[in-house]
Amino acid sequence: MSQIEAQFRVVRDGFTLDVALSLPGEGISALFGPSGSGKTSCLRAIAGLEQLPGRLQVGDEIWQDDSRGLFVPPHRRAIGYVFQEASLFPHLSVRQNLDYGRRRLAAGVPRGDLEETAELLGIRPLLDRTPHSLSGGERQRAAIARALLCAPRLLLMDEPLAALDLKRKQEILPYLERLHQELAIPLIYVSHAPDEVARLADHLVLLNQGSVVASGPLTETLARLDLPPAFADDVGVVWTTRLAGHADDGLSQLTVPGGELWVAERREPLGTPLRCRIHARDVSLSLTRAADSSILNLLPATVEALAPADTPGHVLVRLALGPTPLLARITARSAHQLALAPGMALWAQIKAVALL
Repeated sequence: MSQIEAQFRVVRDGFTLDVALSLPGEGISALFGPSGSGKTSCLRAIAGLEQLPGRLQVGDEIWQDDSRGLFVPPHRRAIGYVFQEASLFPHLSVRQNLDYGRRRLAAGVPRGDLEETAELLGIRPLLDRTPHSLSGGERQRAAIARALLCAPRLLLMDEPLAALDLKRKQEILPYLERLHQELAIPLIYVSHAPDEVARLADHLVLLNQGSVVASGPLTETLARLDLPPAFADDVGVVWTTRLAGHADDGLSQLTVPGGELWVAERREPLGTPLRCRIHARDVSLSLTRAADSSILNLLPATVEALAPADTPGHVLVRLALGPTPLLARITARSAHQLALAPGMALWAQIKAVALL
């Protein structure tokens, strides 16, 4: 599928939503922002559940164009929608819930394979059980399976993990990653949880007070220096690395641009791609490669730009490690003492790496 293009503008109860979205036709696009930023309104407008003034094109199909009086109703949009709550029919078995969507498909629309979809989401042993006997994570996986069996061209998820505790979230995230790897259809994922977005998204849209403040590939967008304070608390970047080896002292080696990272031992097979998150607060800078430091992860980098940080007396430094960006948050005094300037070569000292 080609791009998903959407423009919506509405003023309602003192809140203005004015967005223009251009999302890739593959992978996971995350709509991320604080509560009340307009994430769910955008998703519901794409689904047709709210008719907001604007225009929407999904691939080569126009689903809404107010200038032509065109609005495709929700039941004629080839979407799957997963809500915060699973909303399964309590009187039906899991199998009957999954089959419900398939039976409502128009004649001639290829029906998904129920058994294969259940296997993909790890719910095959649950098919003959009723929803009340499932955990929250199991119910949500069944809801995702039901959405997939509606033969969607676009899968929409509105904070699907928000109602789950941490254990259930950790249970379901690997299945969402599996969808990412195996599905050919695009997925739009709404969340206000940074860790979910960092783990799953390819493309990131940051929303604040009804407007798009940044949009683009995940790593590039997170590394921008011009984001508003609402996104500064957890500033950092996400890297895709590969498991390269193991040491005999309980550490594993990841390949990254310009060198390697050492992390706590991983059990995945060698060559496995792994995402990691590096917070700006966990990166310090040195003009020379330290030979007597407890920090193991030392990588050559080049200063690209500096900007004031949200914390008084601090600055953000955007670094380049080959084509890959990295952020460091240091004091303004340190930046002055090191005489940091764009183009300067130095060493990034990474104190902590969070594997996702």
